[in-house]
Amino acid sequence: MTILTPNSPTAELQALDAAHHMHPFTHGAGLRGKGARVITRAEGCWLTDSDGNRILDGMAGLWCVNIGYGREELAEAAARQMRELPFYNTFFQTTHVPAINLAARLAELAPGDLNHVFFAGSGSEANDTNLRLVRTYWHEKGQPERQVVISRWNAYHGSSVGSGSLGGMKGMHAQGGMPIPGIAHIDQPDWWSAGGDQSPEDFGLAMAKQLEDKILEIGPDKVAAFIAEPVQGAGGVIVPPETYWPEISRIVKEYGILLIADEVICGFGRTGNWFGSQTMGITPDIMTIAKGLSSGYQPIGGSILSGEVARVISDTEFNHGYTYSGHPVACAVALENLRILDEEGIVTRVREDTGPYLKNKFESLADHPLVGEAKIVGMMGSIALTPEKAARAPFAAEAGTVGLITRERCFANNLVMRHVGDRMIISPPLVISKEEIDILIERAWESLDEAHAQLERDGLMKAGTRAA
Repeated sequence: MTILTPNSPTAELQALDAAHHMHPFTHGAGLRGKGARVITRAEGCWLTDSDGNRILDGMAGLWCVNIGYGREELAEAAARQMRELPFYNTFFQTTHVPAINLAARLAELAPGDLNHVFFAGSGSEANDTNLRLVRTYWHEKGQPERQVVISRWNAYHGSSVGSGSLGGMKGMHAQGGMPIPGIAHIDQPDWWSAGGDQSPEDFGLAMAKQLEDKILEIGPDKVAAFIAEPVQGAGGVIVPPETYWPEISRIVKEYGILLIADEVICGFGRTGNWFGSQTMGITPDIMTIAKGLSSGYQPIGGSILSGEVARVISDTEFNHGYTYSGHPVACAVALENLRILDEEGIVTRVREDTGPYLKNKFESLADHPLVGEAKIVGMMGSIALTPEKAARAPFAAEAGTVGLITRERCFANNLVMRHVGDRMIISPPLVISKEEIDILIERAWESLDEAHAQLERDGLMKAGTRAA
């Protein structure tokens, strides 16, 4: 067969891609008609496509390239490990040095007594692990009826059958027989969309109370855990009101259920601390990690367990694992990534310097006539698009129509900015400079202007009714 290269014509690359490559979360016919954007190189915060366009990556790949692209140190770490021990499993009372060192380093970084790590290949795998972990935990504690895990609508915890069921994406649940039994959902703490006339503080308490109500409805003796992202990422960067997490923490403690913090997006500096749990003041029993653990350079994920959960699980044979659990090359790369984040002070810089700078610039987007709200924590933010700011009104057009138009204008202006419904979201590499932040905001503003003009021309600046 003919092997194409990054220098091959874009049309040839797109044709071969459409002929054989099935993309995640993509309508095949639409992709074939338009053709995929082919990324060929990357450096720092910048991507280059097959047409030579230089694109500012406002999404850090898929929330993951925290230290930026092109770090030779990670390539060298992978090469060294491949030469020394390219693979061995961690089954059957066997281990290897990279897994040992990475688990120990994560135990140092994680808050509280989260000090044991079960490795996986991704966040989806890790959340599947968590589902089995908490049910096994309660079985070993003599309470096997504790099976139900409560999550939130619009949460994202992965796309496998187990993790997709834990998540609250109804479009995913419509395919593949999800959610599986033993999963329940409550509403997300999205004040902008659902707060009505309540203050954010009252709304936060009301959303937390839904957890207590759901526990009582199911029966406290049947609930195993509550899982949530400190800040919902793929659901649109939903930042909860300040009253929300303290009340959630009170409830899980009162009813004695486990708290799982899904840190796949929030972890490793994204919110200005090593973990979003620290930013939000959460004390979880289990944390899900992936993405920023290796800055996306290698596929790796895991679950960090408290001493108590680890002790109970270790008292039995936990019949669970993956071929690539603790893959030596992935662990070596993750260790080098954590070293860079630490020694270069990247997490501190996000918290004390570039994060506050981005926050100030990003929140100024709320002055745009198309934007009703601009919320940001560390280096993850979202803007809510609206035809009527004061009413926090949705558009009359089908949800996501305006977001897609705005996203396309961003792409046209060489800015990767994602849309979730009619929200626009960012999650840039943590190494983004102030000068690059200025470029990001300039291009975002330009794209909003162009989208606004198109909406006016097409008669789409009309308010609809908020769904009950």
